Amino acid sequence: EPKAVAEFWSLALGWPILVDTQDEVMIAPFDERKPGVFPVLFLRNPDEKRVKNRWHFDLAPDDQAAEVGRLEGLGARRADIGQGDVPWVVMADVEGNEFCVLTSLPEQDAS
Repeated sequence: EPKAVAEFWSLALGWPILVDTQDEVMIAPFDERKPGVFPVLFLRNPDEKRVKNRWHFDLAPDDQAAEVGRLEGLGARRADIGQGDVPWVVMADVEGNEFCVLTSLPEQDAS
């Protein structure tokens, strides 16, 4: 369901919905196109999900626990894909698409 998954990611990332039709919904980190910045298009797919996603988002928030809680409030859930004991949290969006919530990115060297 493109609308449901796009609405989740729109809220999760804070990106507006730019295109909204019955079969496709597009979100982007902008209101007007910018060079080198790309939207994400969600399309209807009748195939049943059978394996782990080949591509997924890795989110790197300042506060991992708070972000996991916020995403759970939007409808995401924790997922076990055999990752074992790792420092990131594997989650699934409202359609079961996996993504990871990392600990924050390393501090950039200011020099």
